[in-house]
Amino acid sequence: MIISTLRTILLYIVIIAAIRIMGKRQISEMQTSELVITLLMSNIASIPMQDTDQSMLSGIIPIMILLVCEISISYLMLKRSKIRRLICGKPVIIINNGKIDRDAMMQLRISTEDMFEQLRQKDIFDINEVAYAIIETNGKLSVMKKPENDNVTLSDMKIKAKDKPLQVSVISDGEISEASLRYCGFQKSYIEKVLGNEGTKLSDVFIMTMDKNGAYNIIKKEK
Repeated sequence: MIISTLRTILLYIVIIAAIRIMGKRQISEMQTSELVITLLMSNIASIPMQDTDQSMLSGIIPIMILLVCEISISYLMLKRSKIRRLICGKPVIIINNGKIDRDAMMQLRISTEDMFEQLRQKDIFDINEVAYAIIETNGKLSVMKKPENDNVTLSDMKIKAKDKPLQVSVISDGEISEASLRYCGFQKSYIEKVLGNEGTKLSDVFIMTMDKNGAYNIIKKEK
């Protein structure tokens, strides 16, 4: 039992490390090759987890090989668009200038129900509002509304907006994030000074956000 537990923990760490090396896309919108690699890794790792007679190397070595293959393919796709199109395909327009392309939907095997479902997820309930709809290589739908149905922007109204700095979390559940502080350009002593002025202890802070201008917002823990 102890051996199985240790083997499981080790393989868990190996898979996390492999996915981290492959990049953040692996945990967001996966392309075809990335999905295949992830499924293969999970299946390979399950074998030495369940069968203690199997060597750990029988799981780790194939995972490392798959990792090298994925990184190599990703590099080739960056350098060669033809290889990317071969593996991932290409975006397909299913609504072109307000007209539904039935042939494209048949090619992708997308039903009208599937299309309307994805449109509703974009807060579009009237298909007449859509100028263009594109199925991306990851299967998601991108939509461009007709000008008369699109949201009015400040640039449309000839209004110049002030730049608003990005706020990041500098304290999370009583712990200071050094990376966020470096991004904002402040030291830990500045945070301690702010908390002192607010009469708040670090351990009482649930979330504190701050931007590069020093503007901050503090949310305390509920007592």
